[in-house]
Amino acid sequence: MSLYNIANKHLTALTPTTFAAEGLQERQDLQEALKGSIHAIAPDCLVIAEEFSDWEDSRRRIDLLAIDKNANLVVIELKRDEIGAHMELQALRYAAMISTMTFDKACEYFQRYLQKAGSEQNAREVLLDFVDLDESSLDDFGNDVRIVLASADFGKELTTSVLWLRDKGIDISCVRLTPYRYKDDVLINAEQIIPVPELEEYQVKFREKRDEQRVSRKGKRDYTKYRFQGQVYNKRKLAFAVLSHWIQSHQPSSLQAINAVLQPYNLKRVVSLISEVPANNLDRWYSAPADQLTLASGEDVVISNQWGDNIPRLLDAMQPYGITVEKVES
Repeated sequence: MSLYNIANKHLTALTPTTFAAEGLQERQDLQEALKGSIHAIAPDCLVIAEEFSDWEDSRRRIDLLAIDKNANLVVIELKRDEIGAHMELQALRYAAMISTMTFDKACEYFQRYLQKAGSEQNAREVLLDFVDLDESSLDDFGNDVRIVLASADFGKELTTSVLWLRDKGIDISCVRLTPYRYKDDVLINAEQIIPVPELEEYQVKFREKRDEQRVSRKGKRDYTKYRFQGQVYNKRKLAFAVLSHWIQSHQPSSLQAINAVLQPYNLKRVVSLISEVPANNLDRWYSAPADQLTLASGEDVVISNQWGDNIPRLLDAMQPYGITVEKVES
């Protein structure tokens, strides 16, 4: 593939180069750049760890560990050379080693990653929001492990192995990173070569069919989206939006008054006094200061983020107050 710059009705070919020639290191440069823009090689993924190692042989480290929107762990391996030397074998070993990782462990590793980056975000909340899960559906976390290999190029032995692995149902892809020199800049073309993009839609549909068959045996995840007051929410955030709107609009006098409305619909302990929530249980509530609500009684209350299949009951409880919600067609 050739890349060109167009200016003044004239095409100028970009000069192919190599990472080595440009003095770009695998970890210090390439990895550092990609972890902040992981969508370049792994769309819809969130990096949760770098140089990950949780086993006795500390020399073995996953370059980047991520999670995708389907709650699958993603092993990302990077090479700056032109053959990708045994990347697939290394990545397969790592995928097997992390395949039993629990959601709690992933949160632990992600929290360390965030802290190292200077972020004060709550890892658990970020992950739950990213994959659209709540505490009642964590069995859906990490059912599969994906592999993404990114390199300046790939040798025939490696691509043959990857194609065979994909045929056996392993979700592994190859992204070629080709550097170009243009004036004083180094540009990178990130091109997925396996699977071929033109065939990926078919392969995705095949995997979705397989996943549906698996889900039918284990219980179906709810991906329903809802529109409320012009905004679109998943079910976890919808509950918070609806309840907080109702509380602010109708000003119930106390927690007891709130429960009097919700409990006839079998909605129990979905609103609580913040003072009564144990410190080790705060992640099950919208407990950030900005999310807490003060009632007329002076009580500060928080709303649960654990809703499971209770959304229809909540909407039934809110209907007499003129609160309506629309399902969004996928």
